[in-house]
Amino acid sequence: MSRIEPRTFRGARDFLPAEMIRREGLFAYLREVFQRHGFAPIETPAIEYLEVLLGKYGSEGEKLIYPLAYKGGTTAALRYDLTVPLARVVAQYRDLPRPFKRYQMQPVWRADTPTIHQGRYREFYQCDADIVGEASPLADAEILSMIGEVIAGLGVGNFTVRVNHRAVLEGMVGAAGLPPEANRAVLRAIDKFDKVGLAGVEKELEKEGIEDMPRSKLLDLLALPSGGREAILALADRWSGEPRIGEGAAELLRIWQALEQISPDLGRFQFCLTLARGLDYYTGAVFESFIDDLPHMGSLSGGGRYDDLVGVFSEESLPAVGTTIGLDRIFSALEQLGQAGGTPTRTQVMVLQFGPESEGPALRTLRRLRQSGLRAEVWYRPERLGKQIQQADKRGVPLVLFQGPDEAAAGIWTLKVLTSGEQIQIPEADLEARVRALATP
Repeated sequence: MSRIEPRTFRGARDFLPAEMIRREGLFAYLREVFQRHGFAPIETPAIEYLEVLLGKYGSEGEKLIYPLAYKGGTTAALRYDLTVPLARVVAQYRDLPRPFKRYQMQPVWRADTPTIHQGRYREFYQCDADIVGEASPLADAEILSMIGEVIAGLGVGNFTVRVNHRAVLEGMVGAAGLPPEANRAVLRAIDKFDKVGLAGVEKELEKEGIEDMPRSKLLDLLALPSGGREAILALADRWSGEPRIGEGAAELLRIWQALEQISPDLGRFQFCLTLARGLDYYTGAVFESFIDDLPHMGSLSGGGRYDDLVGVFSEESLPAVGTTIGLDRIFSALEQLGQAGGTPTRTQVMVLQFGPESEGPALRTLRRLRQSGLRAEVWYRPERLGKQIQQADKRGVPLVLFQGPDEAAAGIWTLKVLTSGEQIQIPEADLEARVRALATP
C-alpha cells in the first residue's frame, strides 16, 4: 500500500489536548450561562435534506452550502447553521413547550474561503440560544442581555453589542425613494459595511443597480451617528413620516427599556444603522457583538428576530429570536489578546512506580485517589524515577506521588510539586486530603 500524506482539509482542524481542554472549558461556561437563563439543550443531525436548507439564507449564503454526493447532490447537505434546523424541529415536534427556549452547541459547515486570523473556517462550532413562540420584545432583550453576560465573562476587554431593526432598514429604503423590491439588494450591500466601509457600500449599491439619488440618500442615512436611546429617538423624530422606521424604532425603544432593567451595563449596547445581517430570514431586531480592541476580527456573535421561519415548515407561524456565539472566533480573539494559554492535561496527580514491587501499592493508591474525586494517572512501568518525573512534567501534570522501600516501611508517600520542586512527606492515612489541598482545580 502506498504511503498517504497525513494532512487536514483546508478550513478544518484537528484539536489536540491543550486546545480541547480550553474548548471544553468554554463549552462548560456557555452551558452554565444558557441554563441559568432557562434554556434547554437539543442536538440535530449534521445532515439535512437540501430542501430544508435552500431558500433561507439568501443567494450569498446558499453558495456556501455543502451538498452531499448522495443521489447526485440534490437530496442532502451538511447543515449551514443551527437556526434553520431549529425551525424544522419546532414544526416537527408540536408538543414542545411554548415559548421554547433551547440552546445548541454543534459544528456547521460552509464552503467559504478560510480566513484564519478572523477565526473563519469551513467547519466550525456554533453555540446558539433561541426563544421560539414569544413575540414580546422582552425576549429580544433577554437574548441581548445574555450576550452581554457571556462576552463580559470571557475577559476580552471592552466590547460593543450593535443593534438595529429590519423595519428601520426597510424604512430607509423607502425613505430613499426605492420600492420594497429593492430591500434585499440594499441589505446585502449594507451587510458588507464592516468589510468595505461606507465607500465600499456605495460601490456595492451601484453594482446592485441603485441609482445616484437614492444611493446618496441611503449613504446620508448610514452616516447618522450610532448610540443608545437618544439615537433611536432622533431617528424616529427625523423620519416621523416613514411608518416602517417608526415601527422599528418603537420596538427598539421597548427593547432598550427592558435592557435597562435586566442588563448590568447598558453602555455595551449601541443602536447602529450600518448593521444589517444578510440572512433573508430576519424580520425584526438584529444584533452583533464586537471586541473594541480587535476591529478586524468581525463579530463574536450575531442574531436577531425571525418570526416567519417556522412557518416555512408548518401551517403554524411562530415568532422567534435568538443568537449564535462563534466559539472559534472567541478562541482566535483570545489568542490575539494573549489569553489562550492552557495545559495539555486535566490530570491532577500521577502515581509513579519506584520499582517492580511498587505496582500493587501504586494501583491501590490510584484507586483511592480516583474514588475521592481526584483526576489521577499511574505510570505503567517501573522505569528510572527521573524519567517518570520528566514525562509527567512534559504532559503538564503538576503533582507526582511515589513511595520507595523505606517510605513503604514507614507508611508514608512522597508528593512532589513539579512547578517548584518541593517534596512533601505524607502519611498514608492523609493521602487524599493532602493531595487535594495542593491539586489544581
